[in-house]
Amino acid sequence: MTQTPAVADGGLKRRIGPALLTLYGIGVMVGAGIYVLVGAVADEAGVFAPLAFVVAGAVATPTAFSYAELSLRVPESAGEAAFARKAFGSNGLSLIVGITVMGVGVTSAAAVLRGGIGYLSTFTAVNPDVLVVGVGVFLIAVAMWGAFESLTVAAIFTIIEVGGLLAVIWVGSTGSSSTDWQQADIGSVSLSGVALASVLAFFAFVGFEDIVNMVEEVQSPGRTMPIAIVTSLAVTSLLYVAVSFATVRTVPIGELANSEQPLALVYETATGASPRFLSAIAVVAALNGVLAQIVMASRVLYGLGRRHGNLAVFHHAHPRLGTPVLATAAVGATSVVGALLVDLEALAETTSTFLLVTFSVMNMALIVLKRRGPAPGFSVPGWVPVVGLVGSITALVASLVW
Repeated sequence: MTQTPAVADGGLKRRIGPALLTLYGIGVMVGAGIYVLVGAVADEAGVFAPLAFVVAGAVATPTAFSYAELSLRVPESAGEAAFARKAFGSNGLSLIVGITVMGVGVTSAAAVLRGGIGYLSTFTAVNPDVLVVGVGVFLIAVAMWGAFESLTVAAIFTIIEVGGLLAVIWVGSTGSSSTDWQQADIGSVSLSGVALASVLAFFAFVGFEDIVNMVEEVQSPGRTMPIAIVTSLAVTSLLYVAVSFATVRTVPIGELANSEQPLALVYETATGASPRFLSAIAVVAALNGVLAQIVMASRVLYGLGRRHGNLAVFHHAHPRLGTPVLATAAVGATSVVGALLVDLEALAETTSTFLLVTFSVMNMALIVLKRRGPAPGFSVPGWVPVVGLVGSITALVASLVW
């Protein structure tokens, strides 16, 4: 078996193992919205918000398996862009897909940064826009520091934020229930409301696809990539359903929908105690989500520079840090500007739409590649990308109709 080189082509360093990569995947998904988005999901689906997360997770699952195989068939940091080029032989389509994936990363980072500042504002009277810029610059610097260092920071953040979610699940599941929950009737479920909520909830699953863009910095990718992708999605899905259940069970839907700190509100309602510690954890979650998205999108831009001459300036890794510094700066700055100019729900909806389009193309890419021959190592049954394609297109159409 060929030994994986210590340094990947272009100067990226292979220093990431399965545990760190899995924590990265969990962290970017948990940090991608559950702390700030659950209120918006509940506003659309009411007490049936957990169902929206189940639907979103079900749509994401087969695509996650497709990504695991694609990452081994085409182990490049450009991820989806490289997959599209390999399958369809089109540089133009590859560029469009790559830019779309960067759009997902940038809008997601902007949304989470904007939402996280809502929690951070409870600790300081500093102008929110100033906080957005200050926190954004700090995270850009961390992302430039190094992939191993960035993911180590992200892993620490992940452990903290999962602890906060477990606290919400416990108090929300064991305390008194709200009037809305007590009066819930399965016959009153709105399919259009759940469908729209599922699209919003899908935003909270942004992350497992980010893992494939770290493949050039992963040790033993044939083993590490499938483990990290599948495990991170499974853990996160369970957390989301449990958190959304605890949330809608405890707090009236109207209050959730109007809150910029929904999980802090759950804790305060259930215990009567100050939720400041949970607000602090939510800030950590936001930092983690933004950091992970900046790291991911910068790798996509770096990878695009390998094949597209007009972006070649971004295909450069710092000789000492081993990170794409210029690509990181460009992605980070764009994310900060987005956080300053666009509101959270609009950013989340845009991200989800971009992501569903990308998932559809990626499943089609795997269907095409499977016809050319077996994958090296990890391989999923042929029906998996078909189900992933149907699910992604159905969710995309539902989001446009409703």
